[in-house]
Amino acid sequence: MKYLIVGGVAGGATTAARLRRIDEQAEIIMFERGEYISYANCGLPYYIGGTISERENLFVQTPESFGKRFNMEVRTQHEVVAIDRAAKVVKVKKVATGEEYTETYDKLVLSPGAEPVKPPLPGINSEGIYTLRNVPDTDIIKAYIEEHDVQHATVVGAGFIGLEMAENLHDLGVRVTIVEMAEQVMTPLDYSMATLVHQHLKTQNVEFYLNTAVSSFSKKNGERLNVHLNTTRSIETDLVILSIGVRPESKLAKEAGLEIGDTHGIVVNEHLQTSDPDIYALGDAIEFENPIIGKKMITYLAGPANKQGRIVANNLVRGNEHVYNGAINTAIAKVFKLTVASTGVSGKLLGEHNIPHIDSITHSSSHAGYYPGAEPMSIKISFDPNDGRLLGAQIVGYKGVDKRIDLFAEAVRNRYTVYDLTEIEHAYAPPYSSAKDPVNIAGFVAENILNGTTRTIWWRDLVAGKADDYFVVDVRTKDEAELGGIEGSLNIPLDDIRERMGEIPGDKKVVLYCGVGLRAHVGCRILMQHGYEQVYNLSGGLKTYEHAIQKQSNEDIFANNYIGNDDHIYRKTRQTEEQQADVQVTVEADACGLQCPGPILKLKKTMDTVQDGESIRIKASDPGFFNDVKSWAKMTGNQVVDVAQDGSTITAVVKKGTKTLAPSRTVQANKKSLICFSDDLDRALATFVIANGALAAGHDVSIFFTFWGLNVIKKTDAPKVKKDVISKMFGKMMPSSARELTLSKMHMGGAGTKMMKKIMKKKNIDSLENLIQSAIDGGAKFIACQMSMDVMGVQKEELLDSVEIGGVATYLEQSEESNVNLLI
Repeated sequence: MKYLIVGGVAGGATTAARLRRIDEQAEIIMFERGEYISYANCGLPYYIGGTISERENLFVQTPESFGKRFNMEVRTQHEVVAIDRAAKVVKVKKVATGEEYTETYDKLVLSPGAEPVKPPLPGINSEGIYTLRNVPDTDIIKAYIEEHDVQHATVVGAGFIGLEMAENLHDLGVRVTIVEMAEQVMTPLDYSMATLVHQHLKTQNVEFYLNTAVSSFSKKNGERLNVHLNTTRSIETDLVILSIGVRPESKLAKEAGLEIGDTHGIVVNEHLQTSDPDIYALGDAIEFENPIIGKKMITYLAGPANKQGRIVANNLVRGNEHVYNGAINTAIAKVFKLTVASTGVSGKLLGEHNIPHIDSITHSSSHAGYYPGAEPMSIKISFDPNDGRLLGAQIVGYKGVDKRIDLFAEAVRNRYTVYDLTEIEHAYAPPYSSAKDPVNIAGFVAENILNGTTRTIWWRDLVAGKADDYFVVDVRTKDEAELGGIEGSLNIPLDDIRERMGEIPGDKKVVLYCGVGLRAHVGCRILMQHGYEQVYNLSGGLKTYEHAIQKQSNEDIFANNYIGNDDHIYRKTRQTEEQQADVQVTVEADACGLQCPGPILKLKKTMDTVQDGESIRIKASDPGFFNDVKSWAKMTGNQVVDVAQDGSTITAVVKKGTKTLAPSRTVQANKKSLICFSDDLDRALATFVIANGALAAGHDVSIFFTFWGLNVIKKTDAPKVKKDVISKMFGKMMPSSARELTLSKMHMGGAGTKMMKKIMKKKNIDSLENLIQSAIDGGAKFIACQMSMDVMGVQKEELLDSVEIGGVATYLEQSEESNVNLLI
């Protein structure tokens, strides 16, 4: 029997090796158009980044050693260009010379893989723009970085490979910008889980654009590349890595008349035969029915390709005895300090295919919290609402993610239910797990949802709902609530809920939340057993909510040498070693293993034990602590001397505030500060009448616009900007500019507002638009609250050009020097 195999690497090489092990007498020839047939494809980014230091370590076998060991011909740099199915002959071209010849076969195996997507954008073929698929690509990229002293790189596409490339370039000391067309990175994940990755990328000093596409490339001054975006912006860079995606290399099969599916993959049956029974196919080029949703898909993963190679070889020799059941797409990736994994089908994809499902998020620790080194882990599962069958799982965390996703994968593959998750038996000792493993916890919560013990609600429901749709209760402690929560919620600590039940209405939908959902579940059970019929637990708690609603991207971080431009992510240049050396740490604190807000509460209690001017060093493993410690310090008048992350451990040095930490400010009689909170026409008019009056008297004026007040300073001809669904909803419900503002009283469906404007015109009173322009001309300082912009989906491009962007600290700096501060 004579077997021809087209393509090496994972699928082809595995098929060839298995064929020889079960058929010593067969003639086997393997064709590979490249130079290499057995190398660690998934290790290529890590060789570029230096984690894999020796190039030779990428190679499992050379063509010569592979051919000798398995007694077969390995023809590298030979490309199969055509198949004559009737004659059972392939046409082969020698890549080096272009010479062509033919080779007969009894059975043919196609393992051509996939090719990177490279759209026909202007300038895309410029030097310095590369895709990464094989060893030669790796060599070219690595040489280019070394020869051109690359300082900045742009990665187009934020899938698994794109983020791995970003990390490895970052490890080389290269500043990295990522551009992603979708609203999130790693699109196989659900949005709520991807937001955890977004916030982690910010802590790693990685710039990234979301909802943004590349329109073209050009060379600036003949040297640096310019990446032009589909907005008005462009990025100047030294290197571009295209990681937009891949597509199956099915051209050879299509030209041979083999059946090609809707995904453009080669159609195969359960034995991995193509529409020609003498031709088999496997790997990234085939489409096969997903066993969960019953839709044909392509699986771009090395694991399934290797397993398919074994099946193909068995079926070739033993006559289709082995059935392929499909892949459930189990994947894992290292994203800087995080580990991100998924299996099965995401809630998002289930929704797209109209498959009924329930989602649930839980937050656990990698092992027992009381044992040192416990690290946070967020888990989302999707399951059938009828029988509880597990349909998919996603995990974002640090240690222990791999073993949990493997458990979920087996559960999905074997059609386990969430009830089965509650009974999974795992190895337990404090350094490795908890008595109730995170997988068990996910099952417990899902079981409670299915049997009606608890009802859950999602962060999207709260954001999209009207203010009076839900009565929101924060069941955390008073100290926790003071650090921030969901706007408009009532704080009733869990232990007080029975005594204060009268404050909770019985005729509304009541939503309870805590840090991660556990205490809120207890609160829900109390209320439900006291007659409350509409009680909901916020899935994932405040941790999921806060990550999901804040600004996800972080453009422009390299413009002024800081990360982030909003009040959620505070960044600054790290203190010099000399400055740090002046700080003597008085107390050490360990908050590792504590979930948010545990680390902040530990910080507060520890800070209370030291004197003014003394410093504490605190360690925490909750990823949010990187941002929270800076926010807390700003609110409380303390000073963050340094904050750094090593693995999942965040270490901060915080100095207790003293009067000498900041120079005292002198109140100036000629400075006035106003806060414009409202977009009511009458209140906006009052703001600018006062502002212009103060300017006319020679005073300096600053106006801080927050929440609804942002609508007052929108451009009347604002450019169209790309927004997510929630931001679009906000936009539709708010005035588009000052021209659309209405009276707070007597609006009367528009009649009252029109009368007011008419009277103002008749009395020669300036319109609001003229008053705003007068204030600008008079030198008034307009400050837009970045946090409010993020929450309400307002972008800088929509605001007047003279508006500055700032946060609370920016306003307070102005107000401390003013002798008048007004909230309007």
